[in-house]
Amino acid sequence: MTLETPFHPRTAELNQARRWRKWSGFFIADSYFPAHDLEYHAIRFSAALFDITPMCKYRVSGPDAAKLVNRVITRRVDRIKPMRAIYTPWCDHDGRVLDDGTVALLADGSYFWTAAEPQHGWLEAASEGLNVTIEDVTERICALSLQGPCSRDVLSSAVGRDLSDLPFFGRADVTIGGVPVGVSRTGYSGDLGFELFMPFESALPVWDALIKAGENYTLRVAGMEALDVARLEAGLIMAGVDYHSGRTARHPSLAVSPYEIGMDRLVDLDKPAFIGKRALMDEVAAGGPANRLVGLELDLNVFEDAYLDLGYPIEHPLRAWRHVTPLMRKGETIGRATSGTFSPLLKRSIALGFLPTKHAEVGSTVSIEWQIEETRQQIPATVVPLPFLDLPRKRS
Repeated sequence: MTLETPFHPRTAELNQARRWRKWSGFFIADSYFPAHDLEYHAIRFSAALFDITPMCKYRVSGPDAAKLVNRVITRRVDRIKPMRAIYTPWCDHDGRVLDDGTVALLADGSYFWTAAEPQHGWLEAASEGLNVTIEDVTERICALSLQGPCSRDVLSSAVGRDLSDLPFFGRADVTIGGVPVGVSRTGYSGDLGFELFMPFESALPVWDALIKAGENYTLRVAGMEALDVARLEAGLIMAGVDYHSGRTARHPSLAVSPYEIGMDRLVDLDKPAFIGKRALMDEVAAGGPANRLVGLELDLNVFEDAYLDLGYPIEHPLRAWRHVTPLMRKGETIGRATSGTFSPLLKRSIALGFLPTKHAEVGSTVSIEWQIEETRQQIPATVVPLPFLDLPRKRS
């Protein structure tokens, strides 16, 4: 049975479009209005509030908590300072990525772990021989994401003090609406932003306090469609869309290593050991991955001419698309695009995809297959640097 998040009494009232999606067993708003443009522009020009409760959440504690974290993630656990978080992937024994997320070291010495997909079983299996406790708190701790250039102002107003001293990937314990809230200076929008964690039973006072604080900053509630456009602009990958977990991939070719999805800097092969290290060392020794994640920019002139030549009005996708689309070169399929969108801010049609390493250099050109009604068109696309949009304020 699909669950309602603790914020549902508020989000249901606001969801004029009545459009919902299922995410990890919960209902989450796709868009609050028939089109998500106002919500997207709130992310980029004011502030947007998202319900991200379905994100999987774990608390790892006990004498060997650090040993477990170090055993699983590809980064060094000593890089996680108290009340700070890091972003990291973790792999299976074949070096295939299982998921990616954040791991934070809290004030009490426990670790707070977020993931896109369930990981409890994997963490339990990896903890063999260790004195550690792993709690799945996904259905006990709810979460909000507050993103956009005014997000710090909104949050500071709700908390009652200036939070400018909270650094990128920093953590803080605050009180909002009389409720203790854990705040992380993180997000999935490529913009200035925060993620907030609180008990299920305390959700609504926090929501109401944030909405009240946001009245002076044009705060809007926003759904997953707007966030999908923003994360693509920021070149942020999505598990289950841009890559598939090594545990659930339908075909071995869909399971990827960290090197294939641009996470080279997040793999520390100098660590004495971590799950998947031997396979990743072998991959590096063999010359690296056969395929690489790339950013693609479609040729808008050819794209628009394709519609006009067929007698159709030009139709840029209103929503981000998430389906495998062939990438071709000289009539041969050599790769795949996984998701894309028209960027309202950049005025460019962009996509993420995978190409053979020899074709993945910036400036390389391919064709992306694009269907217009009953016809299939070939639209030129150029490999461009990631991220498409890099806002300095996201790190401020």
